[in-house]
Amino acid sequence: MQLELGCSNNNMASYNLTYEGCNFFRQRLILSTLSGKRVKIRNIRSKDDNPGLRDFEASFIRLMDKITNGTTIEVNQTGTALFYQPGLLYGGAVEHDCNLQRSIGYYLEPLLALAPFMKSPIRAVLRGVTNDQKDPSVDTLKATAIPLMKKFGLDGEGLELKVVKRGMPPGGGGEVLFTCPVRRCIKPVQLSDPGKIKRIRGIAYSVRVSPQIANRMIDSARSILNLFIPDIYIYTDHMKGVHSGKSPGFGLSLVAETINGTFLSAELASNPQGQGDPVQPEDLGKNCAKLLLEEIYRGGCVDSINQSLVLLYMTLGQQDVSKVQLGPLSPYTIEFLRHIRDFFQVIFKIETQNQEEDRKGGEKVLMTCVGAGYTNISKTVK
Repeated sequence: MQLELGCSNNNMASYNLTYEGCNFFRQRLILSTLSGKRVKIRNIRSKDDNPGLRDFEASFIRLMDKITNGTTIEVNQTGTALFYQPGLLYGGAVEHDCNLQRSIGYYLEPLLALAPFMKSPIRAVLRGVTNDQKDPSVDTLKATAIPLMKKFGLDGEGLELKVVKRGMPPGGGGEVLFTCPVRRCIKPVQLSDPGKIKRIRGIAYSVRVSPQIANRMIDSARSILNLFIPDIYIYTDHMKGVHSGKSPGFGLSLVAETINGTFLSAELASNPQGQGDPVQPEDLGKNCAKLLLEEIYRGGCVDSINQSLVLLYMTLGQQDVSKVQLGPLSPYTIEFLRHIRDFFQVIFKIETQNQEEDRKGGEKVLMTCVGAGYTNISKTVK
């Protein structure tokens, strides 16, 4: 796709970007909202037996409508074509019942990207599934994305992510509170040395099953991780009654923290009730510990699930150089870089880094860009 470069902000909105298919749906709407460019998506599952937008995508569109003011959304009768003309990010108090096909993490990731640029600080209450096997859980986003946002100057008392009720698939019933302050602009970052792992923290949760299951997961995860590091603490979280959602389930979220404040995460959840074979807590704990070791091997200053968030903040930062070292780029991140080029004309310099003998691990890449100098025009200057 060819775009005219060097356009000023005034005539940015006059461009229409056109895409095909349902992949990377959230990326396109997030970047459209931030850049003010209209976007058209055609042939959404047009050859599928059940064509058009899924319920969880329609729910995401409704959420985007709630946090913006003046957004125009047109969907054709079959749901296979969407036209999106972004309005202004408004924020404020928002309540949203997320579709149970995807977890709250699916809806929370876009909110993390957009929240700093609202007109008024957002206070979002999201209801649905808090932990599943497809999307990043609320626990993992709280442990990794929130510290990452603070590095870009998005700190303050207003930044909070809290699990009020836990909900497992298929019934859901969870509730999450997310609050975030607004900022006029984002500061550039230089994150090139992740540092060595100093401690591992985690949370083992269980709802509507025996509380002993959480301890079994912790013991099996520790049996692997204790071979590498002594400072391990995994919290148990057994919610009861109205706070435990509508379906039974359990899972584990692990986060390794380095001496330089890098957070690398891994997580696993049990199979939803009535789907697949029952999972043993011991197996889940061991597999989650192995996933964490794999994530540490991949390395970088940001873990896999937050690669696109850090690249977005770098793009929107002040007109200064930002650098971050990442592990191997995920396919989702690679497509996100293409979309950033389409919407903001920002191109990253990507350098592969040779691993020294003492620091083994996966291939690392150093991502460098000059920020677009994005400013929050809605924020009132005090």
